[in-house]
Amino acid sequence: MQKRRLGRNGPEVPALGLGCMGMSISYGEPNDPESIATMHRAFDLGCNLLVTSDAYGSGINESLIAQAIKGRRDQVLIATKFGNLGLAARGGGDAPALSGGHPDYVPQACEVSLKRLGVEVIDIYGLHRVDPAVPIEDTVGAMKRLVEQGKVRFLALSEAGAQTIRRAHAVHPLVAVETEYSLWSRDVETEILPTCRELGIGYMAYAPLGRGFLTATIKSVDALIVKDRRREHPRFLPENINKNNELLKFIEAIASAHKATSAQVALAWLLAQGPEIVPIPGTKRRRYLEENLAAADLQLSAAELAQLSAAFPPGVTAGTRYPEKQLNALGI
Repeated sequence: MQKRRLGRNGPEVPALGLGCMGMSISYGEPNDPESIATMHRAFDLGCNLLVTSDAYGSGINESLIAQAIKGRRDQVLIATKFGNLGLAARGGGDAPALSGGHPDYVPQACEVSLKRLGVEVIDIYGLHRVDPAVPIEDTVGAMKRLVEQGKVRFLALSEAGAQTIRRAHAVHPLVAVETEYSLWSRDVETEILPTCRELGIGYMAYAPLGRGFLTATIKSVDALIVKDRRREHPRFLPENINKNNELLKFIEAIASAHKATSAQVALAWLLAQGPEIVPIPGTKRRRYLEENLAAADLQLSAAELAQLSAAFPPGVTAGTRYPEKQLNALGI
């Protein structure tokens, strides 16, 4: 598996990591045995970066990872997050009395994740959502103390704006910012990605396949089960997905020319956007894991990369990337 450096002074990681959220919530039905087998297959293929959060099923996903890494802890890099209390509550958990970014809550959340994961140290610990009620300096200051105590190795932020990233990085160096980035979500190219490059911060791109849309296998909302959370996302609503389907022909044509899948083309484009970018596509199936990882070996020509960029200019996608309430909560 090809490797990349996550941040100027961060760990060496696989070119593609494994997003684990969908193994437990949001997309389709959970299948724990297959999810664990998928993680084991990932380790065997050199994809040892697992990305999760304490909010995914209110800790269920972290507990699933704990099962998968038994006896293999030294092979795995674990990136987990805290502070998305809204998502945790939707997963059935009880929100704590303190807000998600409160300095006193940070060590509490860390201790719970350490116990749930069954590990002594978390490799990459991130703030899932910036707390508007707490200065970012205070939150990251508490995270920094976890590093000093040896409970966390590296720090990250998720869904943070450029100025917030700068302020946080000044308190303690960040190794990564985790935010959505794909052919149909390119708004980070304006400020967030340039800021990461300037400061030497790695970029973990979540939803690099547009929550499955860029695989060209979800061309109607009817393809999703009734409780699939994507049914609430504007881009998958009938009036938008029909428009977005028109964009897929550009990916499909290049995929056909390379005898590759649309997913592989979308990931190859993202990998080509810079060495600091580490896509973290999620899957609970070994078949799709192997398909995704093979994208690292797909070489698109400069003309093909330019064609895709031109076909998917920022703002072309019909519908916002989150429902309005969630979008407002990002604070970017």
